[in-house]
Amino acid sequence: MRGRTPRRRTSLAGRLIKLRRLPPIPPFFSVAQLTRRRVNALDNQEHNRFQVELRGLIDLLSQHLYSGPSVFVRELLQNAVDAIQARRQLDPHHAGTIEIEVIPSASGPSTIMFQDNGVGLTEDEVHRFLATIGQSSKRGNFNDRPDDFLGKFGIGLLSCFTVTDQITVLTRSARDGDHPGLEWRGNTEGTYSVRKLTQEIPLGTQVFLRAADGFEEYYEPTRLLALARDYGSYLSPRITLSSGGRSDGVNSTPPWTENPNESLSRQRLLEYGRAAFDRDFLDVIPLNSPSGGVEGVAFVLAEPVHAGSRQQHRVYLKDMLLSTKTHDLLPEWAFFAQCVVNSSRLRPTASRESFYDDGVLDQTREELGSCLRQYLVDMARMQPQRFDQLMNVHHLAVKALAVDDDECLELFADWLPFETSLGRMTLGEYCRNNPVIRYVPTCDQFRQIAQVAASESLAVVNAGYVYDVEILQRIGALRSDLRVEVFEADQLSDRFEPLTREEREETIEFERLCDVTLQRFKCMVEIAKFRPTDLPALYVADDNSNFVRSVEQAQDVSDDMWSGVLGNIASDVSSVYARLYLNYSNSLVRRICGLNSRQGQERCIEMIYVQALLLGHFPLKQIEVQLLNKGLLGLIDWALDAGADNE
Repeated sequence: MRGRTPRRRTSLAGRLIKLRRLPPIPPFFSVAQLTRRRVNALDNQEHNRFQVELRGLIDLLSQHLYSGPSVFVRELLQNAVDAIQARRQLDPHHAGTIEIEVIPSASGPSTIMFQDNGVGLTEDEVHRFLATIGQSSKRGNFNDRPDDFLGKFGIGLLSCFTVTDQITVLTRSARDGDHPGLEWRGNTEGTYSVRKLTQEIPLGTQVFLRAADGFEEYYEPTRLLALARDYGSYLSPRITLSSGGRSDGVNSTPPWTENPNESLSRQRLLEYGRAAFDRDFLDVIPLNSPSGGVEGVAFVLAEPVHAGSRQQHRVYLKDMLLSTKTHDLLPEWAFFAQCVVNSSRLRPTASRESFYDDGVLDQTREELGSCLRQYLVDMARMQPQRFDQLMNVHHLAVKALAVDDDECLELFADWLPFETSLGRMTLGEYCRNNPVIRYVPTCDQFRQIAQVAASESLAVVNAGYVYDVEILQRIGALRSDLRVEVFEADQLSDRFEPLTREEREETIEFERLCDVTLQRFKCMVEIAKFRPTDLPALYVADDNSNFVRSVEQAQDVSDDMWSGVLGNIASDVSSVYARLYLNYSNSLVRRICGLNSRQGQERCIEMIYVQALLLGHFPLKQIEVQLLNKGLLGLIDWALDAGADNE
């Protein structure tokens, strides 16, 4: 190691000192001593608390956590209900009431009062729960809290600051009758005050809000009553709203207490669903889930919807409206249903507008899906006419369920509708006349062969729609009496009528000319007889030739480098020639065959080739577009020349 300075080794204690920048210590200190010294140094540092700017927090709540200012009604109702439930722990027979009053003012904006006869707050609780953000008398282990408490997060009162600049709370605790009443005032500037009241107030809590500028609409009696009924219609404490000497009740009967199996209740539920969702429904299904403590009803849509669409559900938590826009409560295949449910066990998020996506929600979703599944199974077995009516509207949803459920597939299979070359029919109708289920996997392939297959009375299923291929393949695996196979367009040629020997001799030179003409398009020509006779030609391409067509189309719009790469890919594909069948039963084809002009025959066969591509819904390559343009321009020239000759 001559010429090198040896690397100096530093002890662990030395490296820690350098890293942490502690004052030098004697070398005989152990690592444990050094660690304790570091911890003590940290303990001696000054600790500061985070500061909260209330106005910014309010903006965060109103613009990002809550869906809108109207949620202050929900939060005040929630606090009132929880206060009543807490008082019932002291007196199980306590009859809770919630009163809302709109107090107009001649000189300024109106004031709202929310009053409950719940448990109230002591002075210590006022400081802890009203003035500490995130602190709640109902916080703790979620599973250890009383089941009938709605709140948890300690931020509900802050929602009132979205519609007011000051919150006034008058409260008197029921835990000790000797407690005086208290007044708490909170401001958006982040300050609050507490004072003891000299006059006596009833046990419970009163919350006063005065309208902030721009939010007067939320203090109008009609709007406030609508919000109170929207959020609190199904709460158990009696709720009233009074204004100008008039008093209106808020409570009504929850829909999940009705029995959909009774005709009168079913009709009432359908009317409720129409009012709640502003649409008509075919049927109503009872729902329940032990895991999520869910009870409710699902409404079957009266109109078809596309697969994968998500309906908006109306969801309640312990009788309080949680959300009208919940999407993920039902399985994905249940896109034909819109539901109203009430849960007692699912966990709400802090905004109280959705549920935590946890294992309980997953299990609840499966159990609600089982309710819908059993409904369909029972209807198919006991009410086949109603099930047939439902299938006409929601066959996509039933297919989505049957794809992953063998029992449902076997039960529903005969009702499943499919598009075929002989028209739309159910699988049961198809199988009665066809022991072999022939299908093509794409709509494009079906369009290519449908006309010829129909003329040959050949039933081919169009499985190009969602779920169809999976359904047919699973049916073939489940039922031994059926055979399911993919139908290739080339199989149509087996049904074509061959030419007679005389016709073959007449057309052999023409067929050879056609092969040469379409050689540059990688297409071979074969002359045969088939129906319908008004179809001059049928273009048939296998997977390889379709792949090469796609590559060549991509080359048309690529630069030289990518075009070369794509060309190398296409060169590795074998058997890339498509086939054009000319229909000798067609009078136009026979006339072209009999033309004395070779150039005329070439031009005609090129046009028939392009027409066959268009009839088969094949996208044209650049060279084929140019061929089409050339043919149309040639036709115009011919017409002009013929017109000049006539003149």
